[in-house]
Amino acid sequence: MQTDYYFPRALPEPLQGLATLALDLRWSWNHGADALWRQVAPRLWEETANPWLILVTVSDRRLEELAGDRAFLDMLQEQLKVREAHFGAESWFSENIGASFSGHVAYFCMEFGICESLPIYSGGLGVLAGDYLKTACDLNIPVIGIGLLYQQGYFRQALDADGDQLEFYPYNDPTMLPVVPLRDDKGEWVRISIELPGRRLRLRTWRGRVGRRTLLLLDSNDPLNHPGDRAITSELYGGGGEMRLQQEMVLGIGGWRLLETLGIDSPVCHMNEGHAAFAVLERARYHMRRSGQPFPVALRATRAGNLFTTHTPVEAGFDRFDP
Repeated sequence: MQTDYYFPRALPEPLQGLATLALDLRWSWNHGADALWRQVAPRLWEETANPWLILVTVSDRRLEELAGDRAFLDMLQEQLKVREAHFGAESWFSENIGASFSGHVAYFCMEFGICESLPIYSGGLGVLAGDYLKTACDLNIPVIGIGLLYQQGYFRQALDADGDQLEFYPYNDPTMLPVVPLRDDKGEWVRISIELPGRRLRLRTWRGRVGRRTLLLLDSNDPLNHPGDRAITSELYGGGGEMRLQQEMVLGIGGWRLLETLGIDSPVCHMNEGHAAFAVLERARYHMRRSGQPFPVALRATRAGNLFTTHTPVEAGFDRFDP
């Protein structure tokens, strides 16, 4: 599989490494490159702390200036060396687990709070999932995150002059987010499809880099879909029960099918909250198709590899769908 990124212009050759740094979300908790981005665009860095946004909006003139700044280029090369050293360093996992575990832990969650520059979270659940990926990066545990890329995400809050809450749903322009489309060997955007009543839903796929770990994201905002279906991944926890059920189908069924398409072996399926419960069924269906076993047998065979965690163990914290 290939990845690429949207860019309004080509970077000068000496600055190509900036794209590598900007798309690696490890900068959100390792701040060695902060001075680098502050030098590119001081005001924008203070306002957004979003390297990718800086890179796609800074002027061509400023990039040309930096391409001729030897001190800046030396700083850039130093940060690239630090990144490479991190990727090649020994880790807790390699020293303690190593070859005794093969494959990946597939970590499904409705939201991931890695940083404000990727606003696909609302609160505690997302921050927990984000910290899980960050820790997996630092320890080099082979975890791969699966979530949704929302067009608007969770609403932003503000207060009016009377103290009443206002809600805003700013659009998440994917060209301004530190994620890239997944493309196949022919350069085509990788699309996953799932079945909805009477129609097929196509899902676009994205990748976020979290240091040594990967975050895979799905969204339904594909021109090939019916206009109403394009809104399925519009808001985090938005819409009524039908949309929520469709979102959970996208996450669980679509997420597992994406792993299959990419050939990622995942002996452990970790569902953080019940939103990804459909992954249990899709995983069993995949095993059934490969082994020729009936579904009840396939469900039992895959059960031991399913892991569920919750941080809201009360009825009000879970979705409930009547038959």
